[in-house]
Amino acid sequence: MKEAIAILTGGGPAPGMNSVVGSVAKTFLKSGYRVIGLHEGYTGLFSKNPRCEDLDFTLSDDIFNRGGSYLKMSRFKPTEKNFAEDFNYDFFVDNDIKLLITVGGDDTASTANRVAKFLADKGYSISNIHVPKTIDNDLPLPPGSPTFGFESAQNQGSMIARTLYVDARTSENWFIVAAMGRSAGHLAFGIGTACHYPMIVIPEMFNKTEITVDKIVKLVVSSIVKRKLMGMNYGAAIISEGVFHDLSTKEVEKAGVHFTYDAHGHPELGKISKAHVFSGLIENRLDELKLKTKCRPVEIGYEVRCHTPVAFDLVYCSLLGMGVYTLFKEGKTGCMVYVNPQGEVSPLYLKDLQDSVTGKIPPRLVDVGSNRVRSVVNHILNFIVPADYEGAGAYLADPEEYDFYKILNW
Repeated sequence: MKEAIAILTGGGPAPGMNSVVGSVAKTFLKSGYRVIGLHEGYTGLFSKNPRCEDLDFTLSDDIFNRGGSYLKMSRFKPTEKNFAEDFNYDFFVDNDIKLLITVGGDDTASTANRVAKFLADKGYSISNIHVPKTIDNDLPLPPGSPTFGFESAQNQGSMIARTLYVDARTSENWFIVAAMGRSAGHLAFGIGTACHYPMIVIPEMFNKTEITVDKIVKLVVSSIVKRKLMGMNYGAAIISEGVFHDLSTKEVEKAGVHFTYDAHGHPELGKISKAHVFSGLIENRLDELKLKTKCRPVEIGYEVRCHTPVAFDLVYCSLLGMGVYTLFKEGKTGCMVYVNPQGEVSPLYLKDLQDSVTGKIPPRLVDVGSNRVRSVVNHILNFIVPADYEGAGAYLADPEEYDFYKILNW
């Protein structure tokens, strides 16, 4: 019987999932291994009849450049009871599995370590290597290295956002756009920058003041009024959904939002339209100020997760897939695969990324003090500053309340 590897995908999709799986499979198949694809994430490992299939070279070649994930995904997180009562030990032994490859975020990686440790305690040791994935770009990879899927999601999101901006200019209204980004604003900031949106709001901007619904609303209104002073009755603002993570419970309730939570304890932001929430709040403020401006809400989230990967991710994911084989042959395990811009492969260990107290991996945030961000703020965004107070007085009783720098305490 051939030695085998097993591969699964966890969490939510990102462009490049199939590119990683296809590259891993083709690389290991050429070296004589059997490749078993597990559907429904970790679910199959805790079932007597796992939903799985052999991935051959033709199938792997066919799915390589497709969007979505051929291997069905799941957010299933096994409990200690699942390990004690449901773990499918025979799946590993009967198929002579030597390596478990997981594709997903930090929760998926942590569970892989638990699986490997459980097997080792039973006397059956396997290697486990993780391929980090998220369109949020918030995993702490070395500088200059995005998480796979981010570039494709940013590209597709920018195509949508550019069309909205043309609509805003054509119809003379404002679009309030919400973009995915659970803990960090990379996607919203990248899309907003690419499209020259006059206002971008991400959680990292509130690094010197408490984030509140009122401040978020004021930032957008500041841009609306500034554009009026510029003779432009249209525009678009993009807000990262991550602001909800930093809002206090009281502030979330003030916004009229009630969250449900997934198996990992994360609020299920995809179940509500953040754009509708903020558009409504902004329209209420505009009505109070008697400013005649139409707002239209648009969500950018699920629309970009399963998009066909762009060339960057096709190449990047190929290198990651081949990198898994390199690390495996070097005897590495319990790590994530990392490929630098020069194509050099090295392991990243969760223990080196995790917080020493909480054990969680801190998210990579947008550096609002960087030249990149400051250039965008200074030259692309439109907002009220002291020089605008006199003119803004025609629209606002106290223009200083809507001064961008005062709102953020910058």
